[in-house]
Amino acid sequence: MAKTSSTSPTSLEPQTLSSSSPDDAAVSSVMRFLKSVGISDPDVDNYSSKDFYSSLLCNHLKAGTVRRGHVTCFATVKPVISNYFGGLHGGAVAAIAERVAIATVRTVVGEDKDVFLGELAMSYLSAAPKNAELIVEGSIVRSGRNITVVDILFKMKETGKLVYTSRATFYNSPIAKL
Repeated sequence: MAKTSSTSPTSLEPQTLSSSSPDDAAVSSVMRFLKSVGISDPDVDNYSSKDFYSSLLCNHLKAGTVRRGHVTCFATVKPVISNYFGGLHGGAVAAIAERVAIATVRTVVGEDKDVFLGELAMSYLSAAPKNAELIVEGSIVRSGRNITVVDILFKMKETGKLVYTSRATFYNSPIAKL
């Protein structure tokens, strides 16, 4: 039978640690890990801006063609946006899909309308390995007065193999006329 401890805290107040600085061995271990996965910039202040992930993705996503209702971009799978297994991280896939979807919506919905993302559905069909190049195509499925739906396809540049798909639903809100 397990004993209960009589020294359990009586309140739910946050507790402070006795040490004011983290263990140097732990810090160096984390820094070694970050360098091993390709992140060598320990200056976190660079990443505290309002639209930080745009800066994070800008080195990995390049614009290809832009037409009304269709946007094509190219993405490169670098170690910074890779997962533990060497494939493109699922969060990076979703962030790229969102960016391409917003760009595609803006080809048909005017700047005078605000749009906001209501739904983003992802399908992870296969993994894109490190240093692979992907073609990311966004196309309008439906655009009406109040709603716009975008389909995003991720294909391997070399083989044309479909690796990820996404569908984004945007709600259009017109500016009020007073």
